[in-house]
Amino acid sequence: MAAIDLNSDLGENVPDRVVGDDVAMLEIVTSANVSCGFHAGSPEGIRETLAAAVARGVVIGAHPGYRDYENFGRVDVDVDPATLQAEVEYQLGALTGLASAVGGEVAYVKPHGALYNRIARDEIQAAAVVAAVRAVDPRLVLLGLAGSVVLEVAERVGLRVASEAFADRAYLPDGGLVPRSVEGAVLHDAGAVAERMLRLAGEGVVRAIDGTDVRVDAQSICVHGDSPGAVAMAAETRRMLQSAGVVIEPFAGRGA
Repeated sequence: MAAIDLNSDLGENVPDRVVGDDVAMLEIVTSANVSCGFHAGSPEGIRETLAAAVARGVVIGAHPGYRDYENFGRVDVDVDPATLQAEVEYQLGALTGLASAVGGEVAYVKPHGALYNRIARDEIQAAAVVAAVRAVDPRLVLLGLAGSVVLEVAERVGLRVASEAFADRAYLPDGGLVPRSVEGAVLHDAGAVAERMLRLAGEGVVRAIDGTDVRVDAQSICVHGDSPGAVAMAAETRRMLQSAGVVIEPFAGRGA
């Protein structure tokens, strides 16, 4: 029987910038990519999300990004490798400490936003992120875009990796994500999104924006917590997958 993980980017709320419903998403997903504070969130808000994840048995992942709070970490940054490595190590250390404080632990790492997209193709920045993960805890699993450069770099140095597909993002014919600046890049129809992910789980393919099919080898499905209608999309995706006999379970060991 097929099995797959559901993950979402959480811990990104602050009082003047609420982007998602963490508690509702934690009732649906099996893994939570929790902000490390550089691109979004606050220490107290992140801590609350971590505690809520622990209470529900949701596996915790660190979600580090560029030091770019103003742009929500979604603008590409040319940062030297040594600085990037140190900044990722700093973020992983902070989240590890907060998770421990609420009785949990970090099981994996999924970079955020522009950093995630950059290391999918840029081996220099990918190597810096991989070096940071190895330095902090080589037992951590690195979660990334299926077919991305960073997963290849991580595997070469012995890190465990997992790949993911995006429920709420349109794909390019080469397996990359359509840039958010392009119309149609972000999907919102819960039923259509769930149907796409059901096909992914069953056939290993996703329909690209040009109508062609793209093969995607994924152990996890992401629904962005800040997307409009995120909770409805995640809930319908889970419902449809389970109705088809797909087991929903975390790809990394439970962190509580």
